[in-house]
Amino acid sequence: MFLAGCTVPTEDESAVGAGLEQFMEQDLEFGACDPMIVNDQPPVPQVIETAESADCATLEVPLDYENLGGEKIQLALSRIAASGNSNDRLGSVVINPGGPGFPATTFAPIVATLWADGPIAENFDVVGFDPRGVGLSSPSVDCYTNEERDANEPISAFGTWTEESTRAIVEKCAEGSGGEDMLAHLGTRDVARDMDVLRSALGDDKLTYAGLSYGSRLGTVYAEMFPDKVRALVLDGAVDPLQDTQGRQLQQAAGIQAAFDRFSEFCATQNPCPVGTDPAQASAAVQGLLQPLVQEPLLAADGRELTFLAAADGILSGLYSESLWPGIAHGLTELQAGRPDALLALRDGLHGRLATGEYTNNFEATFAINCVDEERLTEKEMSDLGNEMNESAPFLDSGTDPASLNGCAEWPGESTLGFPYATDIEGLPQVLVTSAIGDPVTPHDGGISLAETLDARLLTVDANEHGTIASGIDCVDEVVADYLVNLELPEEGARCSL
Repeated sequence: MFLAGCTVPTEDESAVGAGLEQFMEQDLEFGACDPMIVNDQPPVPQVIETAESADCATLEVPLDYENLGGEKIQLALSRIAASGNSNDRLGSVVINPGGPGFPATTFAPIVATLWADGPIAENFDVVGFDPRGVGLSSPSVDCYTNEERDANEPISAFGTWTEESTRAIVEKCAEGSGGEDMLAHLGTRDVARDMDVLRSALGDDKLTYAGLSYGSRLGTVYAEMFPDKVRALVLDGAVDPLQDTQGRQLQQAAGIQAAFDRFSEFCATQNPCPVGTDPAQASAAVQGLLQPLVQEPLLAADGRELTFLAAADGILSGLYSESLWPGIAHGLTELQAGRPDALLALRDGLHGRLATGEYTNNFEATFAINCVDEERLTEKEMSDLGNEMNESAPFLDSGTDPASLNGCAEWPGESTLGFPYATDIEGLPQVLVTSAIGDPVTPHDGGISLAETLDARLLTVDANEHGTIASGIDCVDEVVADYLVNLELPEEGARCSL
């Protein structure tokens, strides 16, 4: 278990010196991609075209880095080749979209499209990899049936958990995901080791990387473990490395409430506004709409129920970007009229529910990875934290007792991340942190903290967005390109806006 103050082995000590050559020196055989790489893209012609130009491969890594001769797992990769002269190619830029359970194989074409015709796409291959347990990697995490997901079975450490159900979820996840050893080796520190194997297999002496949200945590942990292997890191929508599990949850709850308050100010200018014209009363208005769903969920046209949790997730999904705020207003207006379908559709988008009724494994993988990373709080700690979160984000208060066991209480192995992390790193090149003022789920305070912790350069973005490097903001794209290509950082105090 990694704890603050412990010495983290460097790549030279733990990788090459421990016989990882068979993995570090493997040849990647890129070829045609799984149809999902194309079919899962948004219906934007340029993105589809970029997806079709991608090629794909598989990276083999050890399940357990302490047992290199043991089980191997396969990580899915996608690559959009650099568009410029091959002689000018600078290597690969590896990307991660966060989650932590969201796949990068399908994210890479989106980012490559945003960077198309610019210096990043010209000089770098854009490479996405699905971390262990995620997306098209094998084994991938599978804990629930589609019907159970429709029924809103708990999918995080928070929820209605009992001793029986916390044991049962481990059995279900193990059965669907490659066994309990797999569940115990899904944490960020193992993924950082995987990313160093990927760096080597791609032929890069040092890593060039851009990570969003949880991807900033992954990049930060990589910097801690392999500082001498870093060329450039863009850490976007930053996760605060100094906050423990409880502090991070409270920080996020405050950010979500602040985002809801900004939505309420916007909504007050619309006619009609389902939360009223006084933003100070908006939280109470939403509770009036949502709390009845605790006892009496509404039936949607497809026979599913809109519960309090599903409705809250629908609102949360719309807070990720200011451009989605009208969708929240529409969903709540429909709910006022007793029609749950619009809000349920927003929830489905957040949870990765496809038109077929099938779910991606994004949320299940996120749950599993967090169970390995995060502290496993006691029932009292969970109850106290639930009450504090309700105070920090009152619009999400269901009005019920938050007391519950931790859903990760019976998870195999120990939590392995350790808090705080990535402090006092020696030999790390300068890093770029990008952070939006109005980020709802990784609040700006976290970006400031990460930049100070890593002695990095902070780019502040005046926007209500979760993450900025995939938002098509020209100013951000220019700063990121100048850094990734030329290793030139913006001036101290630099700001961008929409």
